[in-house]
Amino acid sequence: MIKAILFDFWGTLVENGIFPSPVKQARYILRVRMTFKDFIIRFEKAIMTKPYTDLNETFTAACKEFELDPQPFVIEKLVGMWNKNELLGKPFLETIEMLDYLKEKKIKIGLISNTTPTITRVLEKFDLNKYFDAVMFSYDEGLLKTDPEMFKKLLKKLKVKADDVIMIGDSLPTDVIGSRNAGIKSILLDRMNKREFTPKIVNLRELKQLIDNDELKDFIAKGEAEQVSRDANPQIEE
Repeated sequence: MIKAILFDFWGTLVENGIFPSPVKQARYILRVRMTFKDFIIRFEKAIMTKPYTDLNETFTAACKEFELDPQPFVIEKLVGMWNKNELLGKPFLETIEMLDYLKEKKIKIGLISNTTPTITRVLEKFDLNKYFDAVMFSYDEGLLKTDPEMFKKLLKKLKVKADDVIMIGDSLPTDVIGSRNAGIKSILLDRMNKREFTPKIVNLRELKQLIDNDELKDFIAKGEAEQVSRDANPQIEE
């Protein structure tokens, strides 16, 4: 029996207000020449592991991380972009429905996010705080989701064991692999249904159906087995 479900925030429960994503736009604005995979690790560590007082300080730290001169027009552009995302971001259509459902089922809900302090304004704007039994934010902990300790701290807050928890998120490296490194089963949320990975869902309503039919653990086990086979035979097209 699942006792708790952990959710990522942006891209999972709440839709970004801008496209491409803020992190991808930040890479473009900063004109950093490196792979996105390498950029995002350093960028998130620089801006999301400290409780900066404002976004000017936040993005000055980002410039320093990449040994760039924090020119005022660059900082202004970054701040404007980040604020626009916050202003236009909103919960996905099924988010509230799903959170209400989990509350009715008495399943604990945890929120875990690599984020800046601006997340608190979005939570308040849409009255989302009432749904979460515990939250874990990177800027409070000085950790990112790639560190298993962040997940372990959330489990402790929720008073549950890893075996009784499922993680749902849209990022493979942070949500899926990060949680697995902490001993937590996970499901990828792939809203565009473009990624060759299992177990995954494309809408949170699928999660509700799996819980109602008592199929969640079997779904995950089957998906993990399929992914192991896929990884072992990458040349086979399904």
